[in-house]
Amino acid sequence: MKQYEHLFRLFHSYLEQYRIGLHNRKPAELYKPEDYILSLGGKRLRPLLALIACDLFDRAPDKALDSALCVELFHNFSLIHDDILDAAPLRRNQATVHTKWNTNIAILSGDVMLVKAFHVLNKYSQEESRELSFIFSNTAIEVCEGQQLDMNFESIDEVTVDQYLHMITLKTAVLLGCSLKMGAINAGAQELDQQNIYEFGKHLGIAFQLLDDVLDAYAGTPEFGKQIGGDIIANKKTYLLLKATELASDRQKKELDHLLKLGKESSQEKIAGIKVLFDELHVKELCIERANKHTSIAINHLKNLPVSEFKKENLRQFALELLKRNV
Repeated sequence: MKQYEHLFRLFHSYLEQYRIGLHNRKPAELYKPEDYILSLGGKRLRPLLALIACDLFDRAPDKALDSALCVELFHNFSLIHDDILDAAPLRRNQATVHTKWNTNIAILSGDVMLVKAFHVLNKYSQEESRELSFIFSNTAIEVCEGQQLDMNFESIDEVTVDQYLHMITLKTAVLLGCSLKMGAINAGAQELDQQNIYEFGKHLGIAFQLLDDVLDAYAGTPEFGKQIGGDIIANKKTYLLLKATELASDRQKKELDHLLKLGKESSQEKIAGIKVLFDELHVKELCIERANKHTSIAINHLKNLPVSEFKKENLRQFALELLKRNV
């Protein structure tokens, strides 16, 4: 992260200026929730990637500031709406927008953030804005498709590993790729180079989500405000559970079915029992192996870029730092 600290500060300053502009806007109920969700922090990974990509192709990173703001507004819009869909009370250990205000205000405030995400791209030239809007609008549709698939999986008995990988690609990974590609467009990169940096981000995002599945089940302490074993308690169809279902013997399938039916009062028994099955079937190792495969694909796309080897190495190291998990 240290190698990009100056880019993080650049975006943080730009975001703070944007937030100041929200303070006196009316009606307050529409704009205060937007300012609130933006104030909760986070890694600001997506806007940072836009700036990194612009700098990677040797253009001043401030050219990508509005692309960075676009993806940050969209990401936070999606968090507001996701929290409503999940009935989540907390976001980054603070009250969610619909909890702090109400659901109607949260929906409308999220809506205006989505519109603003498109609006800020109008600051670019007509041709550049057209290119940016094309990749961003396609990505926004894909993210919504991924969210719907994730919700569909809750009521579908049989979901394959490939279907799961497709879902996380849409829900999580494509926005990372989009952020990088938008920065590359701002830098005037060639189309092939834009695609390579997009694929780098997409496969990095897939690896990140797979390792997040492992983190949820096996981390020693809670991270990011997540409950350890929360996915297991919720019967969430993660890579670990789907792979276990695929590989289990008849005896193991019977045991797994019994454990999945346990209620919240038996949460610890459920987590412990399912993790025993995960260990028997080595699905943790298989999940990490799959994440490593996508990491390698991402790095290979990065290698194909005709840019400074020093800058490529910085980005490679940054990507590997992101994927570190204490499991």
